[in-house]
Amino acid sequence: MTDLSYYASRFARRFPWFLIVAMSVTTFAVGLAMTLPPVYRGEFRVVVESKQIPDRLAESTAYTPAPEQLQLIEQRLLTRGNLLDIAATLTAVRDQEDLTPGEIVSAMRANTTLRRSSGRDLAAVMKITYDAPTPEAASAVLNAYLTFILQRDAERRTERAVSTLEFFEQQVARLGEELEKKSAQILAFKTSNSDNLPETLDFRMSRLARLEERVSRGEAEIADRQTQRDQVIRMAELADRLESSAAMGRRQISPREARLEKVHAELDAALTVYSEQSPQVQRLRSHIAQIEGTLDAEAAVRAREIASATGAETAASDPLVAMQVREFDDEISILSTRNAELEAEVTALQASIARTPANRIVLDGLLRDLRNIQDQYNTAVDRVSRASTGERIELLSHGQRITVVEPPVEPTKPVKPNRFRLVLAGLAAGIAAGLGLVFLIESINRSPRRPDDIVAQFDVMPIATIPYIRSRQQAVADRGAKLLTILAILVGVPAVLYLVHDRYIPLEVAAQTFLDRFGMHW
Repeated sequence: MTDLSYYASRFARRFPWFLIVAMSVTTFAVGLAMTLPPVYRGEFRVVVESKQIPDRLAESTAYTPAPEQLQLIEQRLLTRGNLLDIAATLTAVRDQEDLTPGEIVSAMRANTTLRRSSGRDLAAVMKITYDAPTPEAASAVLNAYLTFILQRDAERRTERAVSTLEFFEQQVARLGEELEKKSAQILAFKTSNSDNLPETLDFRMSRLARLEERVSRGEAEIADRQTQRDQVIRMAELADRLESSAAMGRRQISPREARLEKVHAELDAALTVYSEQSPQVQRLRSHIAQIEGTLDAEAAVRAREIASATGAETAASDPLVAMQVREFDDEISILSTRNAELEAEVTALQASIARTPANRIVLDGLLRDLRNIQDQYNTAVDRVSRASTGERIELLSHGQRITVVEPPVEPTKPVKPNRFRLVLAGLAAGIAAGLGLVFLIESINRSPRRPDDIVAQFDVMPIATIPYIRSRQQAVADRGAKLLTILAILVGVPAVLYLVHDRYIPLEVAAQTFLDRFGMHW
């Protein structure tokens, strides 16, 4: 109880300091509560509505996940250009005429609050609020926000669907040109290699086999005709030889033939006397063989000469034989010419067949490229159809879109400042600041004020303590001075704050500047 009395006396002694601080803060709070302008808050809600046509029937080409879509809208809504465009058509912030574009953008961003809510199996909802100095400004800014959101969402969906369709149409056109080029390339290759294409290989192989068979048959026919010709000539020669032999039989024998007959006669005579192993008989037989060899050689030479002469002579002398020989010669010439043509065609076919494998490789590569391009072209055509359907869905607003759940409504009463709470907060802050100042002053002053302080500082127990005794006049003077001080504080502090507010800087501006320094807002 003694300590409480002591602390109460110390507080009473420092009460003017407490009153100065508490009164200053409270008066500032009261003045601020009276001078702060009202703030009106408007709001609206939008939701990302799901597609009206199921994906199994028709798929939209402008689909974006709902949370991502709301995030994109949020980022585009608060861009500098968009906020300045809105501020150019209406009064969005207080004292807008005196603010720079950067300050206007900062103020509008500070006054705008966006809250997104979404979840699994839940609709994606965005709530947007705006604080403005007047109800009309709050409603106008929110309507501008809403118009921008709906317009930008529609433009984004339409542009995305149209750009998707244009992209695939360009793909179809490009792939169509590539198809035409590749087809023309294949056609040119087939035209330049028409005799060496793989698809005609079987025909050429069978043709080659038939031609080779015909060549063989032609060679056989030529040989047959040549044989027949030779037989005709030989028959004619044989007849001539028979006539020549008859004539030769009537002619005189030659010396060698006479000698041969003489040696034969000697051999016959020797055989009657000697045996076959007798040297005399062996010598005669060897001599006979030598003479017969010589006679045979001479006969062969003479026969060839006679044959060559008699052949021509026979052909020339016998019209029938000459006609047959000419017929055989003509047939042999025709057959040889035809065989030469067939052999040339066989050679060409063999060269063509030899070139076919290389052409097959080149043609297979061209056809493979053509098939790949054709597959890409078919896929692109299918995607063009789907993109066209998606574009139609977006143009008719049957796809995923942002719709208004709660439109902006002009607020009827301000949401801040809460003047009563501001005054109470100022009063509490003033009292706390005053108590803090008193505590600080007392903590700094270490002079002894009671017997316990003397004991604590000097370790001496005083016999008795005698307080300062004031006279009646001193007590009255001290009390009057305190009252005048309190009165001066009660009157002077509000007067000083009023002069600062009226002549130097408004209290709300000073408070806002202080909050801006720490990045805070009302």
